[in-house]
Amino acid sequence: MKQTFNPRVLTLLCFILAIALIRILNVVQPSPISNFTPIGAMGLFGGAYFSSRWKAFTFPLLALLVSDLVINAAVYRGQYGLMYDGWYWVYGIFALIVVYGKVLLNKINIKNLLLASVVVALSHWVLSDFSVWLAGGTDLRTGLPLSRDWSGLIQSLAQGFPFMRNFLAGTIAYSAILFGGFELLQRRFPQLALGK
Repeated sequence: MKQTFNPRVLTLLCFILAIALIRILNVVQPSPISNFTPIGAMGLFGGAYFSSRWKAFTFPLLALLVSDLVINAAVYRGQYGLMYDGWYWVYGIFALIVVYGKVLLNKINIKNLLLASVVVALSHWVLSDFSVWLAGGTDLRTGLPLSRDWSGLIQSLAQGFPFMRNFLAGTIAYSAILFGGFELLQRRFPQLALGK
């Protein structure tokens, strides 16, 4: 008889849903550390543990979408419309994070996880702040739009640097919880280690 229940996939999905819930709770009860978020860890986790590409991308992206919709409706009361400006950049960067999980974490260990976390944080920082600059973001020093030249881009990156540090810290902390938790579960329940 063919098994229709895959405990590994269900467990991985529960981990991703728990992180999405933590993300919502972090917004409801803001952390004193701005941008200390679990989304980098969630993308790496999905990419690393789901061998099926459609699951690796679909489950984390769907969890991000649902948490964004809940946050927008419940916390921000729809003041940004259905989705916030630039959401497509965020989702594209998030998909790239899943790719990093697939590529950089084919062997899961502390060194690779730290390297992947740094790559994720730097990529998120540069790409996010590039999108802010490209969309005509504001120079926080002057309140005017960022200049459309190299110095405007550098200013956008400089303004985002503190958020990148916090994103890196969040990615490392939540990755330790996700990856460490799942690795311990695999040792305790060997059936979780079979197949992906």
